[in-house]
Formats: sequence, structure tokens, C-alpha cells
Amino acid sequence: MGKVSLPLVQVICAITWCLFAAGPIFGFAALKPILIDQGVYAELCPHANIPTSLGTSTNVQVLKEVETGPCTAQDLKLNFMFTVGAGTTNIIALAVGYVLDVHGPRICGFIGSAFLTLGTLSLALSANIRTFDPYLAGYTLFAIGGPFVFISSFQLANSFPKKSGTILALLTGAFDSSSALFFFYRLFYQNWTPNLTLEKFFTGYLIVPAFILLCQIFIMPKESYKTLGAVEKLEVEGLDMDGNLPAGEDGSRIIPDETERQSLLSNPSSGIRPVLSANSRRKSVWENYVEAKLEKKTRGIFGAMHGRSASEQIKSPWFMLMLMFVVICMLRINYFVATVRSQEEYLLDDAALALKVNAIFDVALPLGGIISIPFIGMVLDHCSTLTALLIVSSISILIGFLGLIPSLVLNLLGIFLLVAYRPFYYTVVSDYCAKVFGFDTFGTVYGLLMCLSGVCNMGQSLLDNLTHTTFQMNPTPVNSILVTLTVIASSVLVYFTYWQSKVREEKMLVLQQASETTGNSPDTNLDQSGQYGSV
Repeated sequence: MGKVSLPLVQVICAITWCLFAAGPIFGFAALKPILIDQGVYAELCPHANIPTSLGTSTNVQVLKEVETGPCTAQDLKLNFMFTVGAGTTNIIALAVGYVLDVHGPRICGFIGSAFLTLGTLSLALSANIRTFDPYLAGYTLFAIGGPFVFISSFQLANSFPKKSGTILALLTGAFDSSSALFFFYRLFYQNWTPNLTLEKFFTGYLIVPAFILLCQIFIMPKESYKTLGAVEKLEVEGLDMDGNLPAGEDGSRIIPDETERQSLLSNPSSGIRPVLSANSRRKSVWENYVEAKLEKKTRGIFGAMHGRSASEQIKSPWFMLMLMFVVICMLRINYFVATVRSQEEYLLDDAALALKVNAIFDVALPLGGIISIPFIGMVLDHCSTLTALLIVSSISILIGFLGLIPSLVLNLLGIFLLVAYRPFYYTVVSDYCAKVFGFDTFGTVYGLLMCLSGVCNMGQSLLDNLTHTTFQMNPTPVNSILVTLTVIASSVLVYFTYWQSKVREEKMLVLQQASETTGNSPDTNLDQSGQYGSV
């Protein structure tokens, strides 16, 4: 039996902790009934509605969920806990990128483990904490710790360059599946171990941050961190940050045909036109070949803002329009996760049926990320950036319309589409950022995009309040507004991308014709003023 390599062990460890710690806060729909059963925030309700058996850590009576639900104040406070957590996990993305680039993945892992430990202790000792809100604090600390331990794992894609896509897919799948943590907790709590209180569950969970800490000390790589841009470039192009083949590669993965590969190496300028960008760095043969292919496949989108400073990129319509789209989509996703059961209760007018839909959603959410991985890869490998944006926009709009119809079948269809759409949406956004803005500024631009959308996501509490008070638990008005905004944001983004692709294709055609006339290679680099200039 062959010896197991250390890099393989490192990848297995990272996938394991991502399964338990990367994003469990998104399993809120499964955790919420347990929080209600154990009397979390029950003091906000009229005393007549608070069972005397609730609120203790040793004697918890499991209530019939169909018969007993939270009052408005309690429901809003629980949903606010998720809103803050979901917003924080995106806001912290920018800080995670900074720590990774400056201090490396091990420090990032230590920080993540520390936040997870503090969050776990806050929830485990919640019954005895009076000086602050232990539930809100604990959930927020979980939301901070998750991105630190998840994003710092991306560098492991460099361990096996030929399998970098597979490793990133496994890590992403583990992140999506981590929401199942609270689903299994609920399953055991309601069916076999009703005495598995928050105190007992989270005391046992302390083994997870301890495992992460030990892995960082004894197993994980100690060398300097490869930036997020480097990982993204390896995933998109199959090349390192210098545009060269990773160690152990012979170019067969990029150019399978040996004759074409040898022809390229012997005559680097043959049939290759550099990408239209502002990047003044002279590129390698492999880089020119790969990026020319990508520029053609994306219909001119690849390289649109490459070589520009981060500040220029952030001020551009490319960033602003994507930010508008991401904010709306994230609001819709997280609003549904927090309110799925109450929405279904109103639409279906059946509490028992809504409970079943909630249970189906709890199972479907972690499975969605795994099942959709092949579909995501197929779309990104075979479709242009414009087509990918059109698909993700169309699915988003369809999900929105299905959520407006009081039909069990259509609501379930919307849920199944949502759980598959969620990881697809995040992947398309990161792919867009890499191809449009480039890899040198990827960590800053993508981190800021997630951070700003996380800040705007705090507006979810306002939507929740409107639903509970102004609209008397009717989710249709809020969902109608969100769907309308989705149509507007996605239409403008898709049209702008289409328009720019046509403009850039025309420019490349003019340059190619000029080069054929003069017999020289086209000079497609842009200077910082946006005009064409020499290298």
C-alpha cells in the first residue's frame, strides 16, 4: 500500500473542517425551531405564551411545532440574529483577504479557530450569561470564524495543479454542505435525543476549532501564502502568477495536441494575439495563448479591466453594476433562508404543510451545492461570461416569480432551484471578477464586493419588519419588490456586458485587420489613460 502524501492529508483535513465550520450559520432554518423550543428570546413574548419548562438547560420540553410558534417580537429577534450573521460573514471577507495576503494562511487559521471557539463558548454558556446577548454574539462570532478557516484553504489548490479545479470544487461543496450541521442537530433533537440542549451540543462542538488549531500547528503548510488572485488564476488559466506552467506540468492540460504545443513553443507569435488590456507586463507564450482563448470564449470580456488599479476598477460600471446585482440577490437568498417557514405558512395557509416544506429545505440546502457542482463546471467551461450572466439572471428571476404563487408544487420547484442556484451564483460572480478585473487585484475587488453586499444585507431586518407589521405576515409585497429590483439590476448588467463585448470585439477585429495589413503582431496593450500604446 502506497504512502499517503502530506499534501493529500492537508486537503482532507481542510475539507473536513470546512464541512463543520465554513458556513453552518446558513443552516439557520433548521436551527430556528430548536431555539424556539428552548425558549431563546421567549421573554420578549407575553408571559402567557411562555411555557414554564422552557429556558432551562436541563429540562427542555419539545413542543408540537404546528401548534406553537414564536410571537412577532421573538421571531424578529431570531431572524435578526441570522441577518447579522449572514451580513457579517460577507463583510469580513475583505479583512480575511488582507490577513491572508499579509500574514499567511496559518495565522488566518488561528484567528478563525479562535473566533469559532469564542462563538461556541458563548452559545454553550448562554443560559448563564447576562452581561450581553450570548446568542447574537455567538452567531456573529461563528460568522466571522467561518470565512477565516474556509478562504485560507483555497491555497491547497496549488498542491495538485492538475486537480486544482477538483480541489476548489470539493472545498466549495464542503462549504455548501456545512449548513447540514444544524439539520442533523435538529434531526437528533426532535427524534432521538430531546435533552440535547444548546449547552450540550455546543460543548461537544468545541472539538471542531480544536481540530483546526491542531491541524494548523502540525499538518498544514508553513510556507508563505499564495494570494487569492494566484489561486483564481491557477483555476481559470492553469498558470501561476508569472504566467508560467506550475511545477510538474508540461502544457498538455492547456494544449492537449502535441503538434500544436511544439509549434507554439517554436514559433511563439504564430496565430496569437494578446488580450486587449492595460497590463504592461510582457507575457509568456502560455499566457498569451490561454488568454487569447479566454478572450475569444468570453466574447471580449476577458481582460476588460486587467492592469487597472483597484480604485479605477471599483469606480467602473463593471463593478458598480455587479455590486447592484449581488446586493439584490444576496438579500433575496438570505431573506428566504430566515423566513422560509413563515412564508410558506402564509402562502399555503397550512402550518403542517409549511413545516414539511421547511424540512425539505433543510435537506435540500446542503445537497444543492454538491449536486450543482457538475452543472456549474459545465456552464463555466462551455459558455461565455455573458451567457453565464444571462443564465444566472434568468434563474434568479424565475425563482422570484415561483415564490409569489401560492402553490406547493411551484414553491418546492422554486426551493430546488434556489439551493442549486445559490452556489452557482457565487461561482459566476467570482468568475466574472477574475475575468473582468484580473488576478492582481482579485482579492481586493472581490473582497470589497462581498463586504459592501454584506453591509447592504443588514437591510434584511427592515424587510422582515415590514412583513411582520405593515403587511401582516404577507411576504408577497416584499418578494415582489425584490423580484422587480432583480429584473432591473440583471437587465442592466447583462445589457452593459453585451454592449461592452460588442465594442471590444470590434476593437480587436480592427487591430487584427491592421496587423494582417502591416504583417506585424497587433499591439493590444492599453496605457493607464485607456488609449492603445506600446509595451
